[in-house]
Amino acid sequence: MPKSKHSKKDKLLGSPVKKLEPQPPAVPESLADPLEPGESWETLSPEERSPIRSYLDQIGKTPLLTLEQETALARRVLKGDEAARQQMIQANLRLVVRIAKDYDNFGLPLMDLISEGNFGLIKAVERFDPDKGGKLSTYAAWWIKQAIKRALASSGKTIRLPVHMVDRISQMRRIIAQLTKELEREPSNEEIALAMEIPIAKVVHMKSVANRAASLDQPVGEEGESTLGDLVKDESARTPFENLRGKSDVSEINELLARLDPREAEVITLRFGLSGESPLTLEEIGEKFKLTRERVRQLQQGALMQLRRIMTERQKLLTPEDVRKNKLADARAEVLSEFFRSKGAKIPTRPNREGL
Repeated sequence: MPKSKHSKKDKLLGSPVKKLEPQPPAVPESLADPLEPGESWETLSPEERSPIRSYLDQIGKTPLLTLEQETALARRVLKGDEAARQQMIQANLRLVVRIAKDYDNFGLPLMDLISEGNFGLIKAVERFDPDKGGKLSTYAAWWIKQAIKRALASSGKTIRLPVHMVDRISQMRRIIAQLTKELEREPSNEEIALAMEIPIAKVVHMKSVANRAASLDQPVGEEGESTLGDLVKDESARTPFENLRGKSDVSEINELLARLDPREAEVITLRFGLSGESPLTLEEIGEKFKLTRERVRQLQQGALMQLRRIMTERQKLLTPEDVRKNKLADARAEVLSEFFRSKGAKIPTRPNREGL
């Protein structure tokens, strides 16, 4: 049976699929409205309400499928029919929204949960066999939930701060940045407390809570435009990948990236300019994939952690002595050496060379 020719790197990241030809009349089902009975849009935050409403207005234009239509389309999908695949995805996007709402307030914005769930829906549509019995909605629910759970598990946010605390920490961040600029040094707790008009003990407590309960990837601010990690993370720090040059290095990195999730690999490629293009910012990558800056940061972090694990496995085959004896190309050795050093191996730091 021929496989579908569509790419795994679908750009259905929270955006509606391009509309195809008009479809048969809709049938009334519970999925027609992703909100639960008696539920109101007022339960969503103002930041989420507008994009969610706009998104639902768009996907709501696509009629649902009857069981007969679903069966016929699914059989066409298994034969590689791209139009049928797109139509099935379109007709079930509301299912993703309904499921995603069950996982809201677990650490990711609702639109990001929907984007992740859409990936699960795509996989379900590609694998669904109507002749085995059951409906796509039942089959797809598992894939959608798995995609969302995986995103939550990799987000690094096992504990969320109360909303009021997040707002206060956001305010503290802005004041720290302002004072740092004015004083040309990091402000003391006393200076922060004076500027915020709160007790010093409150400042100490807020810093403690932020460090103890929140991931550095926790979004702060009314629009989630930054994270607590912005307070301590050095955005200018270079990674081994930013130092790579030459064809041999490209081969090495491509081998590593091939072991990552396709989307994580693309994020790393764009972030560090591994394809020869200029590196993109988190915001630029987010715009490309229709994801928030926060989610792109999480994907980048997860990918780098996975690469570190991969390189750790290679320590069984390559020793620090191999590196010292120049059995690897300079740039490749630099990458390996950094990972060796991260695991406690004492490897001399190579002097910087022109072109590296």
